Amino acid sequence: MLQDKKFGMISLGCDKNRVDAERMLDVIRSHGYAVTDDMAEANVLIVNTCAFLEEARAEAIDTVLECDGYRGGALEKLVVSGCLPEKYIGELFPSLTEGDVFLGCSDAEILLDALERSYRGERVNAVGCGREHLSGRVLTTPAHYAYLKIADGCNNFCTYCLIPKIRGRYRSYPIEALVEEAESLGELSELILVAQDVTRYGVDLYGEKSLVRLLRALTAADNIRSVRLLYCYPDAIDGALIEEIANNPKIVKYLDIPLQHSEDDVLKRMNRRGSRAGYLSLLAKLREAVPGIAIRSTFIAGFPAETEEEAAALESFLREAKLTNCGFFAYSREPDTPAYKMKGQIPASVKKRRVRRLYAVQEGISAAYLASWVGKRLRVLCDGIDGERGCFVGRGYFSAPEIDGKVYFRAPQACQGEYYDVLITDTDSYDLFGRTEDYSE
Repeated sequence: MLQDKKFGMISLGCDKNRVDAERMLDVIRSHGYAVTDDMAEANVLIVNTCAFLEEARAEAIDTVLECDGYRGGALEKLVVSGCLPEKYIGELFPSLTEGDVFLGCSDAEILLDALERSYRGERVNAVGCGREHLSGRVLTTPAHYAYLKIADGCNNFCTYCLIPKIRGRYRSYPIEALVEEAESLGELSELILVAQDVTRYGVDLYGEKSLVRLLRALTAADNIRSVRLLYCYPDAIDGALIEEIANNPKIVKYLDIPLQHSEDDVLKRMNRRGSRAGYLSLLAKLREAVPGIAIRSTFIAGFPAETEEEAAALESFLREAKLTNCGFFAYSREPDTPAYKMKGQIPASVKKRRVRRLYAVQEGISAAYLASWVGKRLRVLCDGIDGERGCFVGRGYFSAPEIDGKVYFRAPQACQGEYYDVLITDTDSYDLFGRTEDYSE
């Protein structure tokens, strides 16, 4: 029944969700089916959803409804997959009647069987009926970089977070399987490791933290030129990991460390194992061991019972910590989390104001950091061409794809995925501008 069908995919949410979508695309391609980027041409449309926040759930539902508008054209079946069905299938299946097939986060391998059932007239709820597909990927990133999800789930149980109830307990993937997957992705200028918490990799599988072992195995692969680490929890960054980052030339000198707040009482209410003093000490250790290391973080403003004094103290922490890049989010009150029932819920207008203030503080810090590069040479990974600006665009080591700033540079020629020494000539509060030595106006 699936003969000659064309598939389309829309994946929402984080880079971990992107990997799940790429695995599902591999199931489709490995069985010989065509995948199209034109949603109007697709006979089967898959919406891979996020459910982390209320805003993400609303986006997922809106996207499904928009896709349903293709019926009457080529569209025959609409598949809803990922986190939203995984967590909310009980209420979703009867209410979201636009969906023909529903799959959870680890059900990629039964996609085609579920569709066959749908084509025979059944509306299919197959959430939790499959097992995770780990044998292949179809990359949706540019060919020179890719994400590698090294684990799923989370054991940290932050009081604001739904991830353990969506994705389950922390589950590491075996080192051998991860190396095999990484080697199958082709020549990569950058491999980006992701998980809800990469620093606890291996504890469940090997009985001890094994991220350093994994890093050594991955960086030994000939097709991988560099490895970047995202989502390192601060309490699990130990001396062995810091030493490996410092001494392994293939590891990008960059860490994404979600701190979420700076004040001890707020961190306790969040169930975060950390303190203001501990965070500052960790930053100092990292900078001493890895000179020039770039550190990115995220913070939540307006967590229940956060006082004006605590909000101001977070601003002062930013000025002291001088982080390279930061993201700030207003606390989202999520049902089925402990924080939902906490006293002292803060009005949306106050949360938004606190977010704006944090961004204003960090903008000055980031701008000063970028300005320090003017007149210096920076090794830049070329990500492609910016048609509007009429120049090449890339990233320095202190920028991860899509979440951090870019480097716009002029050169006689440049190839995607190659590195170039760029003389930085100008900056704004977020991006850098420059040229290669051999470029002339």
